[in-house]
Amino acid sequence: MKQEVIRELSTPEIIERLDEESKQLVKLKLNHAVSPLENPNKIKVYRKTIARLNTELRKRTLEEQNKSNNK
Repeated sequence: MKQEVIRELSTPEIIERLDEESKQLVKLKLNHAVSPLENPNKIKVYRKTIARLNTELRKRTLEEQNKSNNK
């Protein structure tokens, strides 16, 4: 998922996607431990997507804190 797409999501949508992506990553890791995946790069893609979602979520919480502190 690209950063531009993540920016367009609302905060509840980001939290929901983060949960879905995390569950999917756990499933992929378990499947990879049992038998090799066709495309092991999927694990890396999911990890990066989760990191992007966490970054955007953190950015929004910091912006909200700054707005409330400035008032």
